[in-house]
Amino acid sequence: MKRRNFAAFDAATGKLLPCAPSFTGNNHTVRAMKASPDGRVLYVGGSFNQVGSVRVANLAALDTAGCSLRKSFKPAVSATVRAIDTTDRAIYFGGDFGRVAGQPRNRVAAVATTGSLLPFRADVDLPVRALSAATSHGRLFVGGDFESVNGQGARSLVALDAASGKTVLTYPGWFPPQSSVKTIARDTTRFYVGAEGHGPGIFDGRIAGRLANGTMLWKDTCFGATQSVLPYKGVLYSASHAHNCNETPGGFPERGDRQHLLAQSLDNRRILHWFPDTNDGLGEKVGPRTLAVSAGVLWAGGEFTRVNDVPQQGLTRFGNRDTGAPKVPALALSDTSPGKVVVTWRASWDRDDASLTYRVYRDGKLVAQKKKASTYWDRPQMTYTDTVPAGTSHRYAIEVTDGTNVSAKSNSVTVNVPKRAAQEKAAPEEAAPEEAAPEEAAAPDPLAGDPQ
Repeated sequence: MKRRNFAAFDAATGKLLPCAPSFTGNNHTVRAMKASPDGRVLYVGGSFNQVGSVRVANLAALDTAGCSLRKSFKPAVSATVRAIDTTDRAIYFGGDFGRVAGQPRNRVAAVATTGSLLPFRADVDLPVRALSAATSHGRLFVGGDFESVNGQGARSLVALDAASGKTVLTYPGWFPPQSSVKTIARDTTRFYVGAEGHGPGIFDGRIAGRLANGTMLWKDTCFGATQSVLPYKGVLYSASHAHNCNETPGGFPERGDRQHLLAQSLDNRRILHWFPDTNDGLGEKVGPRTLAVSAGVLWAGGEFTRVNDVPQQGLTRFGNRDTGAPKVPALALSDTSPGKVVVTWRASWDRDDASLTYRVYRDGKLVAQKKKASTYWDRPQMTYTDTVPAGTSHRYAIEVTDGTNVSAKSNSVTVNVPKRAAQEKAAPEEAAPEEAAPEEAAAPDPLAGDPQ
């Protein structure tokens, strides 16, 4: 069904909903969406000058109940809106613009729920790409490409007074010149940022800071531009194309591939064993661009066309149910000798469970279980030694479980157990005594074989 830069889906079924306002004009692009705290209004920003048949400049408001445009909400933003955050009283937005409602507002501004311009004002020299309002601390966190805010040096991240726009804190040394903050999120005590860099000496990862005083709590060292971060129940989820996380606890080495979704401990940056993945997809080929959580479900949206090696384009979700079985390992015969069989396999891996249990079957009956931790980048070799009678024949297979789901059984391996060790020789049978043969005349010695 036709949609013009905006679509709505049933969160339970994925069914396309009739809510379908079109966002057109300028670059025909929606860059940011954020609901009001009560969920009644959805604010949409981007590069457009028309919603349906109504002229609207780059920032619009939709009533969620009826999917209708709030025609009275018309702040008139002069250029692209890239980030939005909302409170009960204000809508903060950032981007490329220099004027709002005809008044100077350089790349960040605030309007009331009616759309009227608020006194909040800060001068940011380059585009804003991320916002997070911490009203309990009276601050607005702003991230982007900038080097200066309110006439002072502030590389890529700044905390502003949420009412006036004055600078409260800057973060010197947090980001090198080639890196920009792309995403900011917070919980009740901390804020989290993700960055994207270009060239040598960059920072592409995630940082956690304390809301109360702005001190850094931790910083990871992964490469692969971070597009979105989201704290939820003690875990920081992120969308990126991470690689070379070797110096981050729980991380992985450079392998030439990319991991597009990560989970880390909020307390200490450790990468947790949670490895669903997407491909790079279309467009700029960065995979997932945004994350959101609702009713215990994590949503990811972006440019990807596959999720966990299965076709799935642009939007996917992850819930609490563990439905994926580990990959089936391949079983092989390692050694056999009289009374003994040794089978071997490379450890499997699972996207959300590190410790797996392997079940070895002989002739269809379970004979052993072995536990082993593994990851997609570290899959150790495993063996099982079985004791069986010499001279017998058996079929071996293996399956693996994460405790909830069980893989299919592997292809079976047939083993013929030898009767005796390979180096042993059968003793010759004792011959019956022979009668003495008559003596024969001695044969003449042959000539010597050497040339004369």
